[in-house]
Amino acid sequence: MAKLPGMRNTNVLISGAGIAGPALAHWLTHHGFTVTVVEKAPHLRPGGQAVDFKGETHLTVLSRMGILDEVRRLQTGGTDQEIVDANGRRLAVMPGEFTGGALEILRGDLSRIMYERTASSCEYVFGDSITSLTETPGGVEVTFERATSRTFDLVVGADGIHSNVRRLAFGPERDYVRHLGHYYALVDVEEDFGAVPRMYNEPGRLVAVGGPKAPAFFVFASEPLDYDRYDARQQAEILARVFTGMRWRTPEVVEAVRRSRDVYLDAISQVRIDRYSAGRTVLLGDAAFGNTLGGFGTGLAMVGAYVLAGELAAAGGDHRRAFAEYERQFRPYARISQNGNTGPFLAPATPMRIRMRNRMFKHRFLLGLMMRMGDRFATDIHLKSY
Repeated sequence: MAKLPGMRNTNVLISGAGIAGPALAHWLTHHGFTVTVVEKAPHLRPGGQAVDFKGETHLTVLSRMGILDEVRRLQTGGTDQEIVDANGRRLAVMPGEFTGGALEILRGDLSRIMYERTASSCEYVFGDSITSLTETPGGVEVTFERATSRTFDLVVGADGIHSNVRRLAFGPERDYVRHLGHYYALVDVEEDFGAVPRMYNEPGRLVAVGGPKAPAFFVFASEPLDYDRYDARQQAEILARVFTGMRWRTPEVVEAVRRSRDVYLDAISQVRIDRYSAGRTVLLGDAAFGNTLGGFGTGLAMVGAYVLAGELAAAGGDHRRAFAEYERQFRPYARISQNGNTGPFLAPATPMRIRMRNRMFKHRFLLGLMMRMGDRFATDIHLKSY
């Protein structure tokens, strides 16, 4: 779309080419903005865990983007997952609709869809990262690890819970990210552990194979760990240490993890920040709303991108007015990310709590009630037509 008459602050830099960044790039270019997306990784990450959308609001945003049919074509479909004991005997079944929402798709497929929709209308810079942000009366001077410095009208941090932009514009991560007592790991293993997805618990630990999140998925209780988030081997060794002695097929799974080159380990955390913007810089997605592994992160990112871009367009590029309206509308909606913590649910601390969690899946009424509550939270916002 051509730049609208009277529009200002139209040159926007987005940090992060995961989900929130390309979604925002789509809507900004739709409204006539010029967009550059910088991504630290050398390329888009394929595959990855399944992400899902809940309720009519999420589906409406996908429809307005024009990608709903393609997402449906590539959906993984919610898959039932057996909860087993140490001997592999089924104890309960976690229904696919509980984890898969209304629509489930691999994160990498969703990212690719949005990248392909925006690659010709905006600039993507892979393998680079922002090193400094200096705000001036007319813009933000940005330096990069590799590229030459440039000036943009606005900067958006859509770069995840460990946001580099948030650190540069707001302050150190420790001031805003709260560790919730658990870690999770997604591992792409080559080994086939059977056609039926299964998960096994011991107090404070979960191991799952073939499920909706990844070929191998782990959750464990832990105090904050000090490790290199870009060192897959170090992360694999942490998993091997934590899960040593666990029964069922855990030793086989851990050995498969040791051979994998694709290991992602992170804390289940929560972002607590009193404002989404600082001057000409604004946060979107997990950088602002946090990641509690509760199944709402992707939907929040997509809806947030729609609202942020729409408010910038409605304000004629007046970032102060647009950022304030974005926060007024979105902070109440994003509160679901401030109230959840799936760590104790996925990896209960005691045998009794494991049994109680498993029994919940045998009560369809209770399960249905929880799912309806999730849909209600996911639709608790009025979507304007921008």
